[in-house]
Amino acid sequence: MTEVDGRLARGERTRTAVLDTAVALASEAGLDGLSLGQLAERLHVSKSGLFAHWASKEELQLAAIEHAREQWRRLIVLPALEQPRGVRRLFALHEARLAFYTARTLPGGCFFANAEFEFTGRAGAIPDRLVVILGEWIELLERLVAEAVELGELPPATDVRRLAFEVDAAGVAALLHSRLLTRSCDDARMAVLGRLRELTPDPDLLPAS
Repeated sequence: MTEVDGRLARGERTRTAVLDTAVALASEAGLDGLSLGQLAERLHVSKSGLFAHWASKEELQLAAIEHAREQWRRLIVLPALEQPRGVRRLFALHEARLAFYTARTLPGGCFFANAEFEFTGRAGAIPDRLVVILGEWIELLERLVAEAVELGELPPATDVRRLAFEVDAAGVAALLHSRLLTRSCDDARMAVLGRLRELTPDPDLLPAS
């Protein structure tokens, strides 16, 4: 039994290492650029060993999407949700996203931004899954804005959908410009901070700068 458990643990470590690498590679070269052969060479493992985990390129791509989703949840969403509900939590989510980009957690900046551009207008299991995950992100932003309105930390007349879009758009702009303009994440942070401080009746809930 111990031997079986050991094999399972090694298999899971291999799977995690492969998916870490797959997400990193896809953030630069795109999901279509992923292959079992490429990953085997990068990780110095046998290609046949990877087939034990994924029988096809599409299965690998879908697994990479789920791995990237969990990475985003763990490094961006969960830390933000530890903050008090309202404008502080909303701004914390924006800051966590920018910190993810600034830290170069992924060499290409963002797995999902690249995948979204790559699969726009295409049909199939991969774009379908990407649509669901993007929808989850937008719904989270809208929920945090709505919570801030309910708490009286944003005006009752706040357009929840539009403000969520503004916050997301600032993050997207920071990512797109970050390789050429080192100040882009700072600018995106200040843009959202200034917008929220203008809107909230209690600016002291947020940093002054």
